[in-house]
Amino acid sequence: MTTEYEKERLARLRKLDLLDTLPSESFDRITRMASQLFELPIAAVSLTDQDRQWFKSRVGVEHWEIPREKAPCGEVADCADVVIINDMLASDHYKDSVLAESGIRFYAGAPLVTRDGFSLGAMCVLGTEPREVTEQELAALQDLSSMVMAQIELRHAVGRVDSGTGLPNYLQFVEDLEDLARDYPDKAYFALSTELVDLSEASTLQRVMGPSYLEDLSIAGSQLMQEVLNDETRIYHIGPGQFAYIDSGSRDAVLKQAKELQQALLSIRLQDTSPFMLRPVVGVAPFKLGVNPPGNILRIAHSASRDARSKEEAVGWYNKASDQSHQRRFGLIAHFAEALKADDQLYLVYQPRLDAVSGECVGVEALIRWDHNQLGAISPAEFVPLVEKTPLVRELTDWVLRQAIHQAAQWHREGKKLTVSVNIAAANLDEKGFCDRLLGYLESAKLPRSAIELELTENSLMKNSRAARQQLECLGASGISLAIDDFGTGYSSLAYLQNIPAQVVKIDRSFIDALEEEERNQKLVKSMISMTHDLGYRVVAEGVETAAAYEMLQQLGCDEVQGYFFAKPLPQRDFQHWLDARR
Repeated sequence: MTTEYEKERLARLRKLDLLDTLPSESFDRITRMASQLFELPIAAVSLTDQDRQWFKSRVGVEHWEIPREKAPCGEVADCADVVIINDMLASDHYKDSVLAESGIRFYAGAPLVTRDGFSLGAMCVLGTEPREVTEQELAALQDLSSMVMAQIELRHAVGRVDSGTGLPNYLQFVEDLEDLARDYPDKAYFALSTELVDLSEASTLQRVMGPSYLEDLSIAGSQLMQEVLNDETRIYHIGPGQFAYIDSGSRDAVLKQAKELQQALLSIRLQDTSPFMLRPVVGVAPFKLGVNPPGNILRIAHSASRDARSKEEAVGWYNKASDQSHQRRFGLIAHFAEALKADDQLYLVYQPRLDAVSGECVGVEALIRWDHNQLGAISPAEFVPLVEKTPLVRELTDWVLRQAIHQAAQWHREGKKLTVSVNIAAANLDEKGFCDRLLGYLESAKLPRSAIELELTENSLMKNSRAARQQLECLGASGISLAIDDFGTGYSSLAYLQNIPAQVVKIDRSFIDALEEEERNQKLVKSMISMTHDLGYRVVAEGVETAAAYEMLQQLGCDEVQGYFFAKPLPQRDFQHWLDARR
């Protein structure tokens, strides 16, 4: 053995990140098999460190390590060959060793050799009586050592270690927690999730800084974390710029160290990276081993880090209420996908739109409602904004359009020439064939195109994609009325008004509230009505709730009104009663 060989051997051992790691069932199975096969009380997977033998797995041994000096496994590592000691007391070298003094008489060890020829330690079996070894047993021991090495290589090669940082990854985090729970069930720990940058900005960072930026940042972050945290802390690389570790200290000590870590991570500099790009946060979540699955433990720690980021704090403590709120939102999206396929959850209600002068009902706005069979009534203010951020928004709009057209056709057959307004999202304008599909629905229902009006917010109309422009041009040319919804709350730019083929402007309810009391509101609404009239739009006021506001809108020349003063959104049958009573 040369000094250079030992240096390289130790380097490979440390790179595998096995020393001082948690027990692992995958290694323990092999160790139990060795003990049973040889009918011996003691078996171990022993790794030879610089001055100690550390047991990754052991049967029949209480301690985790022994000195390397006069340890037979050290000889196995040195010679990279099988070592058999039939009787330690008969050996001049081992008779006064730690093992012999503890009552061990027999030892057999086969080397754990890497593919490039470095021996990491031994797969060994030990007994308290002198013993011989048969050729079959020797072959079995070598097979077992090969199984251990295969497991080591598997853990390192198949997604257990991140190639960039050299740290164990998410899969290893899960396995380590499972193993820890077996040894220390119900023990209290803290899971800490560290996020170097806001992951919602990751694509922008890569575009500006280059595709290797996050990987380089992760490497720099991992090195700094290893310097800040103590040697016993095992750090896991969970994702780009994301790390996790567990701690069993007191709450105050854990929080203190988390804050120190966050401050240290602020010092990372890569190339000419501006400091504002680096925004590290740390999330802390308490848990008990065996109570929650490892994936959920990491999730709640990540939830704490996201709370820290949203509150612009360095460290976030897990908040159950906040987590449940996010969980509910995620669950609602999953439930909504099911609701679209069901026939007893989603339905439409209709809020009347009246001519401001005559008071005649000239149309309705179709609004979706959701009555979940377990969660009960879910407000559209809660679920619609969530759905609009997913591809489900296209299915949502399609469902509403088909239901609204079906109802409009029924009213037209009854002689009620009502225009039904339907809200659509920006994503609908990016759909190829959206306009043609809508026209097809109208044709199948034998409805005139004036029977449907589409409402879009200012923000959605500001999208400037080619598909959106094509759909708007198609809708405008087809004769379908377009309304600008929530006017005054978005961009409110006069430039876009001249480019949008809309016919109606709906003034947002925030301007109508307290209209009769606030002179500023009156001037704003008067200006909006005058300006949009000059541009050729009809004006609808939303959120009319008092007679005084209605009268003032009439005086200001508003064309149509809707709001609780006239009627709340009503199911079809209730709307029919309201309409009959009004007539």
